[in-house]
Amino acid sequence: MAQWCQLQMLDCKYLEQVDQLYDDSFPMDIRQYLSKWIESIDWDTVAMQDSLATVRFHDLLAQLDDQHSRFALENNFLLQHNIRKIKRNLQDRFQEDPVHMAMIISRNLKEEQKILATAKTSGCNLTSRCSEKLLHFSSNLLRQVADQNIKNLEDLQDEYDFKGNTLKNRGGKTVADVVTQLTDLLNVTQALLSDLISEELPEWKQRQQIACIGGPPNACVDQLQNWFTAVAESLQQVRQHLKKLQELEQKFTYDSDPITQKKAFLEARALDLLKNLLSNSLVVERQPCMPTHPQRPLVLKTGVQFTVKLRFLVKLQEFNYQLKVKAVFDKDVTEKKGFRKFNILGTNTKVMNMEESNGSLAAEFRHLQLKEQKVAGNRTNEGPLIVTEELHSLSFESELQLNQSGLNIKLEAISLPVVVISNVCQLPSGWASILWYNMLTTEPKNLKFFLSPPSAKWSQLSEVLSWQFSSVTKRGLNQEQLNMLADKLLGAKAQRNPEGQIPWTKFCKKAFPFWLWIEGILDVIKRHLLSLWNDGSIMGFISKEREKALLSDKCPGTFLLRFSESSREGAITFTWIEHDVHDKPVFHSVEPYTKKELSAVSLPDIIRTYKVMAAENIPENPLRFLYPNIPKDKAFGKYYPKPTETTEPMDVENPERTGYMKTELISVSEVHPSRLQDNMMPMSPDDYKALSQYVSPRDIDAVVSSTLYGELTDCCCVSLNTALQSPAQVQNRLNA
Repeated sequence: MAQWCQLQMLDCKYLEQVDQLYDDSFPMDIRQYLSKWIESIDWDTVAMQDSLATVRFHDLLAQLDDQHSRFALENNFLLQHNIRKIKRNLQDRFQEDPVHMAMIISRNLKEEQKILATAKTSGCNLTSRCSEKLLHFSSNLLRQVADQNIKNLEDLQDEYDFKGNTLKNRGGKTVADVVTQLTDLLNVTQALLSDLISEELPEWKQRQQIACIGGPPNACVDQLQNWFTAVAESLQQVRQHLKKLQELEQKFTYDSDPITQKKAFLEARALDLLKNLLSNSLVVERQPCMPTHPQRPLVLKTGVQFTVKLRFLVKLQEFNYQLKVKAVFDKDVTEKKGFRKFNILGTNTKVMNMEESNGSLAAEFRHLQLKEQKVAGNRTNEGPLIVTEELHSLSFESELQLNQSGLNIKLEAISLPVVVISNVCQLPSGWASILWYNMLTTEPKNLKFFLSPPSAKWSQLSEVLSWQFSSVTKRGLNQEQLNMLADKLLGAKAQRNPEGQIPWTKFCKKAFPFWLWIEGILDVIKRHLLSLWNDGSIMGFISKEREKALLSDKCPGTFLLRFSESSREGAITFTWIEHDVHDKPVFHSVEPYTKKELSAVSLPDIIRTYKVMAAENIPENPLRFLYPNIPKDKAFGKYYPKPTETTEPMDVENPERTGYMKTELISVSEVHPSRLQDNMMPMSPDDYKALSQYVSPRDIDAVVSSTLYGELTDCCCVSLNTALQSPAQVQNRLNA
């Protein structure tokens, strides 16, 4: 397709960029009238040769003369005037310097190509062949000509005395022109319809799949609706033209009348195209989803309501309230041996209307739910697949009646496959199936997919994994984090090959599935670490080898945060560096914190109050800098609790009379004295006073763990009274 035609199909924001390329020095009128000739010339070469530039300049003037002649034949005085003015301006500007004109044309063509390239790579840029601009550019022009010619025919027939001779002689050509123009309009419409159904609609559905599993949002359905509606309006207009021609034919006809010869064929063709368009216009705009889990669509739990939204892409007022849609579960499934069966409950029929859907012709089912059929011999463990690998379908049926033609059109839309669970604990595994399916296939009816699931390439899976984080937080996974996950799945020897194959069993069906580990980490982030993850404080996915490499040249007390590789439910730990007496690096990692510990104390508070102690030594906080060199309090200070003022005096001897004594939960780790280094950060005098005055090292040893296997053991949540207490009170609390 010509470059200028492609540009005219772009959205307004790109057309504005094109508009800025042209001014009085080289007006856009020339680009429009002479687009084919301009694009046939190598202007880069012309701009380098004076003689060739002179020849092309005079060629351009000759092209303008030809265009002027065409306007003269059409009696278009205004356009003739404009062409003459443009020619004079070009002669004034470029007669002595035609190379300058060639350079301007060359530059503009290159800038146009850049604009096209940018438009094609934009997230919501649909293929240009089906643009409204192409539809209006071609069909509107043809319709206008057809309208005028039909009007001419009506005027001719008003003069009955001249019908015979006029129609057979001068009018015969007009009738033939009308028929030809309607044929051309149907040809253009058929090409557009083919692109819409074979390319645009499948591409939109594929983008919807990606959006369902956390990818970029798919917000282009309105544009798709505009195109479907424009094609429908064009076909309806053709049918109206044919109806008028039929009325003219009934008043007067003659031998070889083009209307008589072509009318039936054109009517049948227009109706077939309209039927094809309408049959493909019912789509699932929003896939089935439980409102309780908006980020996990397509996983449905029995007995829990879910929603789904349908849209009819042809938005014509005559169809409003004419479409009644019925939801059907597992309609086309014939082989169900061993698979569960379900009944669909709730209001499963809806009438599509424009009033409830912001002007689009849509219907939203809000109160559907599934109930398993209790059939003998239909237990879950008898099926070939586990529950979360069973795929089911939700279909939607309707019927549209075209009263004028007596035609009934069957409409159907089908959702993406859904997984039905009976317990919420099955949700992570069900979501894994949805991820795998929508990542690897675009066939919505392939319900036997998991009987032999294909492997995924790392290049595919890595992108989907990152989406799982970016869809629920503000950060996806960076390349270093993905490298660690690649090593975990493929092994270090695979060298993170983008084409490396990951089987379904390794992703979700091992004793400790990779996906359930990721899901546990996602859950702990959402519940307890969201702000820290969003601001980049958590490095997260990093191997122990890489961790040591990053910390080895840092100053003592530098630490980083990473996720545990052994916790099923998701846990986080921190590792810091010290140096021994020989200045060799020593690394310490605490026992990972799970959701249980993080529910009691936030991670910033744990880092703020963390202590390491050994018998006969002063407790110290070894954490000084968040990797690479951010002071701890600067990195986490905004998350520390704000100090509260005491509103009433406290009676030390009788604390129960005035209220509770304030306490603080801190994390303490035991370490052998030889592991404590001189460069560790001492604890504050207040903390030391509160601990050493009333708690002996022997008592602390009774609380903390005595096991040390290369890592510090976290004795989480030792409660220290910040108010003064007697030794006996402290001893009693420890004994309790």
